[in-house]
Amino acid sequence: MRRVEHIMGFPISLLIEDEGTTAEAAEPAFDWLRQVDARFSPFRADSEVSRLDRGELAPHELSPDLAEVLDLCEEYRVATGGAFDVRLPGRGLDPCAMVKGWAVQRAADLLTERGARRLCLNAGGDVAVTGGPWRVGVRHPERADRLCAVLEVGEGAVATSARYERGDHILDGRTGRPATGLLSLTVVAASLTEADATATAAFAMGVEGVEWAASREGCEVFAVSADGKVHRTPGLPVAATA
Repeated sequence: MRRVEHIMGFPISLLIEDEGTTAEAAEPAFDWLRQVDARFSPFRADSEVSRLDRGELAPHELSPDLAEVLDLCEEYRVATGGAFDVRLPGRGLDPCAMVKGWAVQRAADLLTERGARRLCLNAGGDVAVTGGPWRVGVRHPERADRLCAVLEVGEGAVATSARYERGDHILDGRTGRPATGLLSLTVVAASLTEADATATAAFAMGVEGVEWAASREGCEVFAVSADGKVHRTPGLPVAATA
């Protein structure tokens, strides 16, 4: 069963390779993602995030979901010494860097709770998989038609932060300026919550972020620095060549 929808500003595609699975089986997961977009988008004036940013909600009035996301944001802000920060001066509250991976992982969990055994959920190039092995390509940061690595993942997630899709959209919270030092950084982790947030946070840190991401429990890293050097951890699950 295959299904694709454009939610949260990017395509989300689902592949379930379980015999007899119908499109209706995916509806709870996609409904959840649509809810997240409506509730957490800083670009919607009526979203919970926007209302909080305008001071219309007190901390005790937040939904448990938003409270969880903000707690995760604070965890990463502290862990990176402020490089990952969703509250930059002069900009509104924008937790999108945390929400994406967290929401998509929750969607994948909804599917497995309902019996999906072999699935790949791809959100704008970041993937959560189960029932593998699955092969996941890592795009070359300077050549859109090439891969610089192919990974093999059975259970878990892969996320990449880079400049090639949206330019200098990742800011270093310590300076308020676009992050420098890396062309791309990919993280393999047990969940897309961890993989996506770690990739974004490490990219914001620059070259020092490679070692920081690699030091996080359960994370494997593949990165290309601005000088073209490749950095990868020993446990990176590189697919065997045919």
